[in-house]
Amino acid sequence: MLDDKSLGLMKELMEAFGPSGFEREVNAICKAYMEPYADEVMVDRLGSVTFVAKGESERPRLLIAGHTDEVGFIVSSISKEGYLTFNALGGWWSQVLLGQRVVIRSNKGDVDGVIASKPPHILPAEERKKVVERHQMFIDIGATSQEEVEEAGIKIGDPAVPWSPFKIVRDGKVAMGKAFDDRIGAFILMEAIRRIKEKGLEHPNIVYGACTVQEEVGLRGAQTTTHLVDPDAGIALEVDIAGDVPGIKPHEAITKMGQGPGLLTWDRSMIPNQPFKEFVIQTAKQAQIPLQLSQISGGTDAGRIHLNRGGCPSVVISVPTRHIHSHVGFLSLKDTENAIRLTIELIKRLDAETVEGFTSL
Repeated sequence: MLDDKSLGLMKELMEAFGPSGFEREVNAICKAYMEPYADEVMVDRLGSVTFVAKGESERPRLLIAGHTDEVGFIVSSISKEGYLTFNALGGWWSQVLLGQRVVIRSNKGDVDGVIASKPPHILPAEERKKVVERHQMFIDIGATSQEEVEEAGIKIGDPAVPWSPFKIVRDGKVAMGKAFDDRIGAFILMEAIRRIKEKGLEHPNIVYGACTVQEEVGLRGAQTTTHLVDPDAGIALEVDIAGDVPGIKPHEAITKMGQGPGLLTWDRSMIPNQPFKEFVIQTAKQAQIPLQLSQISGGTDAGRIHLNRGGCPSVVISVPTRHIHSHVGFLSLKDTENAIRLTIELIKRLDAETVEGFTSL
């Protein structure tokens, strides 16, 4: 199970500042943690960092990716009264934003703020019934003029993220916080490599564990990383939309928190390689790891990985997570542990013959 070192890393990752395009702090944490366990560390020019774990052979090359960017915001203007308008970095639903605290990173340090809008008390009755859209909102840092905002070091183009402390709840069973999408994927690949190295586990391949950037704005880091690695097989580690939430119909979100990691059978960016998908299902059964089959309407890093050069058989393993793309999510630590176990079992089994079989006719 997850030890104190693992949970310390999880807290540090989730609380770190790193919206799309501004992942440097997060990836520096990943690099510092993984250097003792990596045979080589590669950083591409977009900012993704990849950890190499050499096994018994240089082929197949197995790329395991988890993106480290989180959904966030970017300052788009500063009013003369000292309020900030903002654009979204990644997908946000307007209704989860109002009244939420954010942290803006300026050249003088971090500045606290809150997302606000015109007070409902002075709105006509009909307007109070309408949804407030993001373009009607602003960030208030408590300033009274544009000059005060500028004195705080804030300028157009500065990033912001939700303020949301990480916490373990439910008697140690559940984690709550921001950025699970998708630092939990990066966490899983890092822990898998760490355990392989600490336990001296043999594997018939070479593993490239990649903490990718800018997934939320177009799977960009996965594209440059995949070109750098040129993998023979790919695994994206992601969150899934947990369907055990009031109002969600069973067919709308299939996986449930606490019932095991998920395996995507379809998403809008990729149809998984079918022999690889079945291999994951059989591996989970053999290792007695619970597995939920799933589908989502979003995309993942595998959407770029599977299209690399002549093609790369790929799958997506997920952790069911409640309330993604909001200030606070929930996920099961048991699901996370089982995702790590499954990742390790796949690494141990993916030899050249098996991987070649994924695409042979």
